[in-house]
Amino acid sequence: MVINRVVVYKADIKMKHPFRIALGVTDVSKNVFVRIDTDEGIYGLGEACPFSPVVGETQESSLTIAREIGRFLLGRDPLAIHDRVREIEQSFPFNPTTRSAFDMALYDILGKVAELPVYALLGGRAREVLTDCTVGLDEPDKMAAQAAVLKQRGFPVIKVKLGTTLEEDWKRLESVVRALGPHFPIRIDANQGWNQLQAIRFLEKTVGLPVEFCEQPVPAWNLAALRAVRERSPVPIMADESLFNARDALRLLSERACDYFNIKLAKSGGLREATKIALIAETAGIPCMVGCMTETRLGLTASAHLATAFPIVRFLDLDGSDLHLVDPVISGLEYGENGRILLPQKPGLGADLDQKFLARLEVCELRR
Repeated sequence: MVINRVVVYKADIKMKHPFRIALGVTDVSKNVFVRIDTDEGIYGLGEACPFSPVVGETQESSLTIAREIGRFLLGRDPLAIHDRVREIEQSFPFNPTTRSAFDMALYDILGKVAELPVYALLGGRAREVLTDCTVGLDEPDKMAAQAAVLKQRGFPVIKVKLGTTLEEDWKRLESVVRALGPHFPIRIDANQGWNQLQAIRFLEKTVGLPVEFCEQPVPAWNLAALRAVRERSPVPIMADESLFNARDALRLLSERACDYFNIKLAKSGGLREATKIALIAETAGIPCMVGCMTETRLGLTASAHLATAFPIVRFLDLDGSDLHLVDPVISGLEYGENGRILLPQKPGLGADLDQKFLARLEVCELRR
């Protein structure tokens, strides 16, 4: 089996409303889809969702690199995933989000050939997993109202974006707690918005509130500050932007800088590297979350397979597609009651893309 065709799609997915975090605002999710075809008629799909403030990639840079990766893959064996992913990373080490789309597509092909869902291909079994849903940065009353709607929809946990001034952030958190009730679980995410002293001051005030953990309170590069916050915080600290790959996971462990890992395919470069992070976490006893950018249900399906495969993944934040006005995905991940993630029991990812939607997109097709 060899790769004989690669198609790259430019996909602008409109959002229901602008989604703001401490690092920026998204009103259109500028994504990239890839399709890898083989000479045996089996194809795989993947998705890149570049967000420049985190991964340093844009849609335009992703499209350029995707075309180069596509040319490289033509004529090669898609089932030798370790070789393919290593080769791609050697050529494009600073493009994890773009690489992740090709990694997903390769695992999709391998699962179809093996006639196994990707979670089983990774050595996992079907298990129940639940996702939270996120409230973006806004005025306190608006965030509280949105949180109440998400609770009414049945999500078991609400994630709250913070990371501006301590005064504004505290008003936001208090408003959300009032709207949800004193015992409803909340996760908070500052997206690097605080410094060390600010983070400690804010988190020390959360004693008695139903806060499960805090994500990335300080800049990603400052592991000393992350460790200092962890040592003073009454709630567990999760590394997000500080964790891209397995090397980062080892560094975080060495520095004792966090309690939890947040694994995202857009940061790790795909399932292969994400699996390595999960195994390191399992060995060290570090609970994980599988998170997302603003992918469609295609990318989220790949992430859900990873989360399902590894019991060390105890938290999920796979709500990106809930922000979209359109859904171009056929089958794939679905949201059940109370935040349950439902995966199709089909070979590979179990997700496809609507051909009518794809027909409207800018496309680059590469053939052997």
